[in-house]
Amino acid sequence: MFPTNLTDGYRSFLSGRFPEERRRFKELATSQAPEVLVISCCDSRVAPEAIFDAGPGELFVIRNVANIVPVYETDGDYHGTSAAIEFAVQALEVKHVVVLGHATCGGIKAYANKAQPLSPGNFIGKWVSLVAPAEAKAGDSSAPDYLTRMEHAMVSQSMENLLSFPFVKERVEAGSLKIHGAHFGVANGILLVRDPKTGDFTPAADGQGRAIRPSDSLVCN
Repeated sequence: MFPTNLTDGYRSFLSGRFPEERRRFKELATSQAPEVLVISCCDSRVAPEAIFDAGPGELFVIRNVANIVPVYETDGDYHGTSAAIEFAVQALEVKHVVVLGHATCGGIKAYANKAQPLSPGNFIGKWVSLVAPAEAKAGDSSAPDYLTRMEHAMVSQSMENLLSFPFVKERVEAGSLKIHGAHFGVANGILLVRDPKTGDFTPAADGQGRAIRPSDSLVCN
């Protein structure tokens, strides 16, 4: 049986949001033109559309374990994240890419704690092995904030890996694409953004919701 809560939610959508945005959905049926690609963790607590209060068609979202961007490869294997990046940048011509990490990330924790495989395939273990290059940037593994620093380091690493894609690097160098890093606090709702000059993560807004920008541009350098 289809989950009741999903059916109830759909009924609510039909009677509420859909009628209010019918024209927009009709337009989206034939085309989409989001300006922002968000690469986020698939964690159920971190929904980019909710965090950024975005409507349908505003964000192109890629979600995977630990918001990992692999290094560009053309080995003939299947690359879901790379395929989505290719489509967003080359076909949709997004203007911004946001790598969105988050607090208490299970994928980062699984890597840091060398978690045991959940199945014979060890799909999570193999995937989060891609976190390894970020490990050296996180510093002392015995520090109390080590996992948080690992989460920040993975955001930075994914930003660097984006530039290994020739078509991404070309657009960044041309000034038509900007890469940003961010980190969301699940418990406190605080969004931190990465300063491209210092690599530090600082609040995007103050307690009253006023924007705080450490620099005019969050271009990855």
